[in-house]
Parts: sequence; structure tokens; C-alpha cells
Amino acid sequence: MARNENSIFYGVDRLTILTYSLLVILGWLNIYAAVYNEEHQNIFDTTQKYGKQLIWIGGAAIIAFSILLIDANFFTAFSYFFYIFFIVANILVIVLGREVKGSKSWYRFGDFGIQPAEFMKFATNLALAKFLSNRNIIVNPQYRLRLKDLIKNYKNTFYAIMFVFLPLLIIKILQDETGLAIVFIAFIIVLYREGLSVNFLIFGLLAAILFVVALVVTNTFALIIALGIISLASFLFINRRLKNLIIVAIVFASACGVVLTTNYVYNHLEPHQKVRIDVLLGRGTVNLKKEGYNVNQAKIAIGSGGFFGKGYLQGTQTKYDFVPEQDTDFIFCTVGEEWGFVGSTAVIFLELFLILRLIFLAERQRSDYSRIYGYGVAAVLFFHLAVNIGMTIGLMPVIGIPLPFFSYGGSSLWSFTILLFIFIKLDANRLLILR
Repeated sequence: MARNENSIFYGVDRLTILTYSLLVILGWLNIYAAVYNEEHQNIFDTTQKYGKQLIWIGGAAIIAFSILLIDANFFTAFSYFFYIFFIVANILVIVLGREVKGSKSWYRFGDFGIQPAEFMKFATNLALAKFLSNRNIIVNPQYRLRLKDLIKNYKNTFYAIMFVFLPLLIIKILQDETGLAIVFIAFIIVLYREGLSVNFLIFGLLAAILFVVALVVTNTFALIIALGIISLASFLFINRRLKNLIIVAIVFASACGVVLTTNYVYNHLEPHQKVRIDVLLGRGTVNLKKEGYNVNQAKIAIGSGGFFGKGYLQGTQTKYDFVPEQDTDFIFCTVGEEWGFVGSTAVIFLELFLILRLIFLAERQRSDYSRIYGYGVAAVLFFHLAVNIGMTIGLMPVIGIPLPFFSYGGSSLWSFTILLFIFIKLDANRLLILR
């Protein structure tokens, strides 16, 4: 029997919605375990965080259903409007918002708060998809832009990057929300998919690695000598044409620039940011009762779970509040302690399955706009997943971003829901688009 094309569920990818629903429910159960209160054992108690999270989940369900009711063309038409609206909202929060944990980045409505920076992610994704799909920056996806192509399209490349870095700068400078600001770097993956040379990604990665090395190796002169030797040695493996010699010289000069400016950048970071980097790199003596407390307790909680975990609501690290922010940024500790290696692997698998599913859906789109937006959703979710779990197990500095669909908070849940379901709607609409 043919499906009804007038149904809001026509063409909707049910597997994606099922995965989303499962993650949200598991997240709610883990929030209950993370802040479990024996005096308030009812999981529906709205005076507790798990009860409030249920209200946020109900709101997310209404938002998801509403998005499926809206014509997909609405998002294309109003992409720039959403972007400008949330840019303004993120600026005005400095005046109209309330300070929470030292950062004035929240609008308060009674007992509930909304963080506009969270919603800036889907707005940026819409605007970036609109811009890239309408400009000549997109080339044949079978090959990457060469240097001369980038020079030819430098204006479009610059504008695309500014769509990403404008909200990043506003959120970082005005709101001092480093974690939420850094998330926008994930959109570089979208630019790469749409033609940005992989050399830019490699250059950025090597610069980050060199920054870390320069912090660990205190002898700057010796490090520059080592870079010089590596540069000279590279002549043994490349064609000694003038072009290649110039490239090696530029790379060497850039590397020296990173090394020489590392200490300057580090010294101008906020004190707590320096501490987090020191803890990650093991620089100096880390006091496990102070600056190293969060990560150390997180490792203890996850490690104590063993292979199968201690059992639901049986986590001692969780029950006695040894892990700070265990219902938000460090929610994965609850998973590791109570569900063990098996449960942790299952959660990571579900998150990765959703991301890979989104990439699959993005590649089957018939419009550039939908494909670009889909990659943006996958990139943001992957960045959140990698950084959140990485900081929990001590592989990344603690920057405070939520685990998608798991961490407590209405703003993050709603923003992820909007981000995801817009793409689900766009994907459903692909059947109505002629090639």
C-alpha cells in the first residue's frame, strides 16, 4: 500500500528518530542516577533535576513534531533570518541576561533558563548551508579545491569562514563561554566536504600538535633547530623545484611562528584555562584535591565500573557527589561507573551510529542545501561527543560542553533536537525534489 504523501511522517527516517529517542530516554535515566535523592525517589518529581528534564523532553517532543509540520522550504527561506536573530540574541544577553557560574549568557524565565549560544549552532548551520549552496564556492565533490581555485574564490571562502567565526567570537569574547564557542570549529568539516583543501585541515592539526609540543618542551631554541633539521631533511624526499622550496620555507616559518608565540598565547589565557591545560599535559605539580580534582574523580568513577558496572543507582562515586557536574558535563562518569565498559561502549556506539546515519542521509540528498546542512549536524554532534568523552577520561582539557541528548539541560536538548529534526525534515523532503 502506498504511503500517504500528505502525512507529516512521509519520507521521515524512522531509524534516526528511534536512535534519537533511545538516547534521550537513556540520558534521562542517567540524570536520575546522577542526582538520585532518596527523599525524592519519584523520577517524575519536578522539584528535582530529573523531573525538570522530563519537562524539557516533553518540550523537545513538541518541537520535533512542530518541525515535521513545517514546510521544508521555510528553513531555506528564513536561514539568514535565524542567523541574524540569534546573533542579536547572543549580544543582548550581556545586557538582559543573568549571570550563571560567572558567565552572563542566560535568559531566565522563572525557574527555567535559556542559553542562546546553544541555539546559535543550528542557526549558523542554516546560514552556512544557504550561503554555500547559492555560491560558486562549491566544486565537483570528487576533487578538492587547489590553491588557485581558493584564490579565485577567496571572497566566498572568507565569507563562509566568517559565518562560522562571527558567533564564535561573540560567544567567547562577550559571554566568556569558551566551550560553546569552540564547538563552531566543527563547521570546518563542512567546508572541507564542500571543497576546502585538506591541506588546511592538516596545517591546523599540525599547528595544534606543535603548540602542545612547545608547551611541553621548554627549550624554544632547541625546538626551532629541530624544525630546521626536519625542513632540510625534507629536501631528500621532494622534487627540488622552486615551488616546493617556497612551500617548505613557508611551512618552516609558520612552524617557527607557532613555537615563538606559544608562551605568549598561554600566558594570556584565563587562570582556569591554564590550569586545565597543565592538568592535561601534566605540567608542574598537579594537586588532585584542587585543579586536578574533576578529572581525577571522573577517572576513578569510570574505572571503578569495571566491565559490567556496579549496577543502576549503585554508583558510590555518583551517589556521594565525588564527581562535580556529574549530571551535565561529566554525565559519562555515571554511565561508566554504573554500566561499566559494556554500557559505556553501547552509549558511544549509539552516538556514533546516529552520526554515521546522518552522513549517509546527507550523501543521498538531492539538494546542495540539505547535504551541507546534514554534514553540519553530523560535525557538531561528533565534536560534542569527542570532546565531552575526551575531557571526561583525561584526553582533552575540560572545556564544559554537554554530551548530546544525555546531559541535563533544556537549552542543549532543545538545540540538539532542532538541529537534528530540521535535517530529518529536509531529508523527508528530498523525495519531492526532482534532480
